[in-house]
Amino acid sequence: MFVSNEDKQVLRELALKYMSYASLPVQDETRSLWYAHNRREGVKPMVLIDQMPWNELDVDGFLVCKVSEPYFRNVEWNLRMLIYKWEHLPVDMVLNPYILLPRPTTNTGYGIEISKHTLPTDITNSVVAYEFFNQFEEMEDIEKIKTPVVTVHPEVEKEIMDAASEIFDGIAPLKWEGFTLHVGLWDFITQWMGVENCYIELMDRPELMHGIMERLTEATIGMIQQINEQGAYDINSHICHCSHTFSDDLPPKTCDPDRPTSYDGWGFGLAQLFTSVSPAITAEFEVPYMQRIFPYFGAVYYGCCDRLDDRLDVIDRMPNIRKISCSPWSDRDHFAATLPKKYIMSNKPNPALLATDTFDEDAIREDLRHTIRAAKSNGVTLEMIQKDISTVRYEPKRLWRWAEIAREETLRASL
Repeated sequence: MFVSNEDKQVLRELALKYMSYASLPVQDETRSLWYAHNRREGVKPMVLIDQMPWNELDVDGFLVCKVSEPYFRNVEWNLRMLIYKWEHLPVDMVLNPYILLPRPTTNTGYGIEISKHTLPTDITNSVVAYEFFNQFEEMEDIEKIKTPVVTVHPEVEKEIMDAASEIFDGIAPLKWEGFTLHVGLWDFITQWMGVENCYIELMDRPELMHGIMERLTEATIGMIQQINEQGAYDINSHICHCSHTFSDDLPPKTCDPDRPTSYDGWGFGLAQLFTSVSPAITAEFEVPYMQRIFPYFGAVYYGCCDRLDDRLDVIDRMPNIRKISCSPWSDRDHFAATLPKKYIMSNKPNPALLATDTFDEDAIREDLRHTIRAAKSNGVTLEMIQKDISTVRYEPKRLWRWAEIAREETLRASL
């Protein structure tokens, strides 16, 4: 691995800036707020922003990567993203006082290549939609699903760590970032079959869909076991599905920090396809399989863009869940009123308010207040994760201002 002197200089300058922010006392203060929040003893709703339209956000060239070496170009990009977010829209984010290095791994996947047609939806081709083609016509097609083979490469790890130790010497400690698993299996199925085909087969051939989920569950557990055997799970990023995971009990005292497993960290599950089906379908086609997978994690974040306010009693049947997503498709008042108090309400403010013809601060403020009122009146612990942002109409300051308003409203709620 060759890292040029020019690349090293870029990385060192970024690391110096990053660590100047990560070492601020406010990081410890906010980290403490997250610990309290995650044990449901928080003093305010917590707010983060993620999954942003980076192609629209650069204002001064800072987001342009300069490093040529591929691995460290990725490290550079992560540093630039974190610095940008801290400078423009930090709200309640925490910068860890070290630099994360993604572990060099290979994953063969489930053995199925996605067959799709791409449909550009804006002039830059940066926002796209897909038409997926069905690859599961017969029961025999279930055999296409293979158990992923996951491999960590110690020799490459040594090469990376040697190079990183030289680059960041005297500036920042280094830690490995391992796997954080996405076990939203229906996301994969929809890409292999197409959404409409999934809905039709749930009605016409439920035995096919159960067969697919059974095979996927076995394959996923096999993948988790391989990761655990190699001690490659993530405990250092403190992020799972865009939410901070600072927890008193995770990783547990029994965790080997050099060989962490899924039991030491967080995973996330979801069934976004089921927004348009009954809770009974979730109970039949999601719950029994996640009841087998979720015990492999120390904690689980559940949900994404799916509507869940009408089936929280069903979600409650799955183990190890701590946070449940309240998407814009959920009725916030009903969600907060029916959410069992052992869970955190992880609200997703509607990103469409960032994409209107005219940026309406009053609408944004009222949207946040509505959510805060719903949670507060029902004694629910609340966090708000602004994510899935497709566009800010090429006006980055919209997102910066959203962060300021969210900060104001959540501090106001704590008074």
